[in-house]
Amino acid sequence: MKRTALAFWIACALLTSTAEAQKKMKSWTEWSEKDAKKILENSPWAQTQVQTDTSQMYYHPLQGTITPGTPASGTPDMVNQAVSVNYHIRFLSAKPIRQAFARIVELGQKNADPRLLKGLRDFVDRKFDQWIVVAVTFDCKDQRYSMPAMQLFNSAVLGTLKNNTYLELKNGKRLFIEDYKAPINDGLGAKFIFPRTVDGEPFIMAESGQVRFYSELPGSAAVQSGSTPNPLTLNMLFKVADFMYEGTLEY
Repeated sequence: MKRTALAFWIACALLTSTAEAQKKMKSWTEWSEKDAKKILENSPWAQTQVQTDTSQMYYHPLQGTITPGTPASGTPDMVNQAVSVNYHIRFLSAKPIRQAFARIVELGQKNADPRLLKGLRDFVDRKFDQWIVVAVTFDCKDQRYSMPAMQLFNSAVLGTLKNNTYLELKNGKRLFIEDYKAPINDGLGAKFIFPRTVDGEPFIMAESGQVRFYSELPGSAAVQSGSTPNPLTLNMLFKVADFMYEGTLEY
């Protein structure tokens, strides 16, 4: 009787494990929009940093500086609520992130041009054997609050980022940025580029434990109103063990 019960529970466990494996093996071309957005917003390769400004809960006159997430209209304002800007920090060099971007584009096309579809496939299959690319986008429900953040990314240059933008492992080892690309009209955001290897070895390995993306964007860019946005610090921790995807460490 005990052997029969044990066999039953083992069979149930195997069936559950097989079902979970099949679910995980669903091709990215079958992802729903919800599936793709989850990969882009809350997954092992993508996390969201929320920057909330409570100063707009109260009336204030025009000030000399504004922070990412405050109006750039140049006029006194009161919105009676806290305003949040969401910064989406993603490992663009990880295949699942590129697949999610491509899937969102595909789902938005009723009659997709074959050339577009081929371009999306090429984007997904692109090799990142020399670089680690972290992409950052942002969004805010009230578009008036987006201009200061946009100015920060558009005005950032490698010279002002190279000493305070890095990937950091659990053991404290840091890899500093090698190149920076300001946002263009591709929907991928600002791109922070790091070498993939150091002294011939991958910087991130399965045993690395965790990796932190850190960057300070100086607030020195003047906006149209003549005000200047305050600096922005991006600081997000990722668990390397969760980077496994289809048998490969993707980042």
